[in-house]
Amino acid sequence: QVQLEESGGGLVQAGGSLRLSCAAFGRTVSSSCMGWFRQAPGKERALVASIRRGDSITSYADSVKGRFTILRDNAKNTVYLQMNNLKPEDTAVYYCAASTLYQGATVNDYAYWGQGTQVTVSS
Repeated sequence: QVQLEESGGGLVQAGGSLRLSCAAFGRTVSSSCMGWFRQAPGKERALVASIRRGDSITSYADSVKGRFTILRDNAKNTVYLQMNNLKPEDTAVYYCAASTLYQGATVNDYAYWGQGTQVTVSS
């Protein structure tokens, strides 16, 4: 039974930082392409960061590039999203996802999903 559990969300002021965690159960993150998605009210769920299995190449949405960092700790079977210099437009529910593919760019590329964690950035 594959489960992904996000944590670390909360309320933060603009310019602040948060670190989201995604603990995986029933599947190793080392054998997965891992992604972080977010969905704001009235918007579609969109990929913000991903890390490929094997070579660990990372990819970021233009809106977060330079501010967010995705990291994988294989020993802890956990993936993190370090979020710095947060902006109000980053407010969304953030989801961790795992793909059986080597890489994934869209929602449909990911087979396993966490329940989401709310991130709210105030002005």
